[in-house]
Amino acid sequence: MGVAHLLAGILDPQASPVITVGQTAIDATPEWLKSWAIRTFGQNDKAVLVGGIYLVLAVVAIALGILSIRHPQVAIVGLAVFGTIGVFAALARPNGTLSNAAPAIAGFLAGMGAVLLLRRTRYRRAPHRNGDDPRVFDRRRFLVAGSTGAIVALVAGATGNVLGRRFLANASREGVAIPLPASPAMAASGTDLHAPGLEPFFTPNDRFYRVDTALLAPAVMAEDWRLRVHGMVDRELTIGYRQLLERPLIERDVTLTCVSNTVGGRYAGNARWIGAPLADLLLETGVHPGADQIVSRSVDGFTVGTPTAIVMDGRDAMLAVAMNGEPLPIDHGFPVRMIVPGLYGYVSATKWVVDIELTTFEAFDPYWVQRGWAEQAPIKTMSRIDTPRPSAVVRTGTVPVAGVAWAQHRGIERVELRVDGGPWMIAQLAAEDTIDTWRQWVASWDATPGDHQLQVRATDLTGATQPGSRMDPFPNGATGWHTVVVRAT
Repeated sequence: MGVAHLLAGILDPQASPVITVGQTAIDATPEWLKSWAIRTFGQNDKAVLVGGIYLVLAVVAIALGILSIRHPQVAIVGLAVFGTIGVFAALARPNGTLSNAAPAIAGFLAGMGAVLLLRRTRYRRAPHRNGDDPRVFDRRRFLVAGSTGAIVALVAGATGNVLGRRFLANASREGVAIPLPASPAMAASGTDLHAPGLEPFFTPNDRFYRVDTALLAPAVMAEDWRLRVHGMVDRELTIGYRQLLERPLIERDVTLTCVSNTVGGRYAGNARWIGAPLADLLLETGVHPGADQIVSRSVDGFTVGTPTAIVMDGRDAMLAVAMNGEPLPIDHGFPVRMIVPGLYGYVSATKWVVDIELTTFEAFDPYWVQRGWAEQAPIKTMSRIDTPRPSAVVRTGTVPVAGVAWAQHRGIERVELRVDGGPWMIAQLAAEDTIDTWRQWVASWDATPGDHQLQVRATDLTGATQPGSRMDPFPNGATGWHTVVVRAT
């Protein structure tokens, strides 16, 4: 595996067998199991998967080593099986080529070499031994050979990490200067209530949620980035990163939400984005009237389908290049990602985007639609209690209850809180930034001793109140009132 990772670092970090096998496992995992993993492990689900792969490899390697002491063919067959799995996984990726399979083949050959070396070094001839077998086990030679193999594996794996393109992408990102936007975000005061325990109005980049299918975030250098726009258009277009930055840029505050977000969940975040208006770019290509779907592709082949009409209806859909005053972090799509206010991320927010195809919903089902999620996915009105936390112990008397509510591209009109199923009380709202961002809210509760149930609901600017009935995120987003139980003493 160390040699395989080394070669992947030279050729393409995404071709490392652990990554290709892990990505194939993600693609083949049933939807209920994916949802369980997200609910259970949160943003650590990828680390758990990779750790599980290494654990399985370690256990199997130990078993093969023990069995091959007397039956060397077991090790050969086992290595061949794992090599075949690695090759198949590499070729099965959306952009899979023979070169992507090279690391798995190299790993198989390195494993074979290690087996042969260890078998040759485990015995030495005894100069004065009687009997049929003049050999004796040479513990020192075996430990030296095994330790050498371990060192080679660690050095090869570490070198593969160094050779990976992420450090080059980091250097590329550090060299980017984002121009001042031609249309800056409107200055808004009073949007942050600064209540203790309340999520800040702008989510820091390092705390912004990340949900995607990439086990290893693609490392794309700005100078290599190209976007191709094609399909049902009059004129195909290819644009580079520098050309994109030379276009008139807009700066907007937009709250993003993942469709996997459960009631009260943390898969929502607000940021200030800078980017090029997507509608303007599409207008230059001459979109055909029948092209009702925009299929955007990530550099790793992941696909997203967005309704063309929504992108073109005047909202601030963009090809984003900056997040909260700095170039996009690599984990959040550097150098370019899509942002479409009002839609869940799986139908709008393609990271590391390199391809946009104008097509129809009838002609193509994107990645998540193939797995049963809805084609159309406007974000549902939702509210959340940030403080006090579930099972918190609070003092009796006046207790501030605060949180956030969102209904992107419709806006929040009212937030209400109730205690123990009693009457709804209207909460104080922070100032509205735009209808594309969440709003903070706070309410004062006169807490009496005992256990209490707090519930929140929001009403958007269309007059629709979020429903109280609980529904899971699948297939088009969760519903329900966030409920928190606390104790007052």
